[in-house]
Amino acid sequence: MTTATIEEVQASLPALLSGLKPGEELLILQQGQPVARLVAEPAPPPKSRQPGSAVGKFRIIEEDDEHLNDFKEYMS
Repeated sequence: MTTATIEEVQASLPALLSGLKPGEELLILQQGQPVARLVAEPAPPPKSRQPGSAVGKFRIIEEDDEHLNDFKEYMS
């Protein structure tokens, strides 16, 4: 957990916020005592995959054995 004084927060809030990782906390101190806690928003959950969502995104060429000639010595 990161800590900062009220003066540091007032002087550089944008920089402190940009340095926080999702879910990370910043403890704000006044005269050495904690007075507030700033928590960065957690990362959004990943979208669930849907069947068929990759349709049309790539193409498989069925009769493309030409590229295998480069690996002929490894395939023997």
